Amino acid sequence: MNNSVPHKRRTRYQGTHPKNFSEKYKELEPDKYGETIEKIIQKGNTPAGMHISICVEEILEILQIQPGQTGLDATFGYGGHTVEMLKRLNANGRLYALDVDPIEIVKTKNRLNKLGYGSEILTVKQMNFANIDRAVTPGSLDFVLADLGVSSMQIDNPERGFTYKREGPLDLRLNPEDGYTAADRLRTISQYELEEILTKNADEPYAREISIAIVSKIKKGLDVTTTTVLREIINETLSFIPAKQRKDAVNKSSQRTFQALRIDINREFDVLSEFLEKLPHVLKTGGRVAILTFHSGEDRLVKKSFKALLNQGIYSDVARNVIRASAAECRENPRARSAKLRWAVKA
Repeated sequence: MNNSVPHKRRTRYQGTHPKNFSEKYKELEPDKYGETIEKIIQKGNTPAGMHISICVEEILEILQIQPGQTGLDATFGYGGHTVEMLKRLNANGRLYALDVDPIEIVKTKNRLNKLGYGSEILTVKQMNFANIDRAVTPGSLDFVLADLGVSSMQIDNPERGFTYKREGPLDLRLNPEDGYTAADRLRTISQYELEEILTKNADEPYAREISIAIVSKIKKGLDVTTTTVLREIINETLSFIPAKQRKDAVNKSSQRTFQALRIDINREFDVLSEFLEKLPHVLKTGGRVAILTFHSGEDRLVKKSFKALLNQGIYSDVARNVIRASAAECRENPRARSAKLRWAVKA
């Protein structure tokens, strides 16, 4: 009797290179096709299903991690920063890692376990980093990192609905097992509320026009359930823009609209505010924190919190100026261009 597992043929695709996310079998298996992955990265692109960590050296310099310390990666993601922090611990200490995404957290934990980082040094918990006080005991952490960017593997997977560039369900939830989708949100939203979301969360210059168009379409019976339907509404709405500028304007407004809805769906500003409030209570005296933001609203919240707590004597020192990714890093990884890094030290 033959109990061997039948060979599974890879997905076929048209042309010389796969275009759809699910067809990029080499990119989705980085351990097996390392040479292909390296070529893609050298071209300044991020392989499908992967995430390239940003400002790694700058973050490590800020955190000054030493063997024997206890730290927290508040946003586990693909685990790139996590691995570098674990290396600094040198098999001596403890690193906690949090992530709200039930899909990616399992993949990342398994990948890091295969690298030799098991439960003896790494504790992974699926939870929102707003609940940092439930993850660790008060005054127990020597260092904390929070990378607030949405991971590339979430953006690139059309099934998650994070990008206007590909057909997919209009979801936008960081945890697809909890809460309501962006499509659900739009079904009951008012024009004024949507305009406010687009303005506050993304500084969208055409917030009024886009919000009027979306709500009007929905009232007429259109169910905006996919990414492409929403993008097409934006495209139609901005038809008054001269043809030469229209494509770029539509792309930028689509990007801002998706960002604004994602921030609203996941309560990202509220979550960050709660995290910043609880953060000092979990740090030891001299404990260090680094926060990487990708949105001006997030950066303002971090800057305001750090400054206020410095004035209250809770922090002994904070970043006076924002730290940016180097020009070389931005060339290699274009997604680093919008990154802003700030730090603080517990008094």
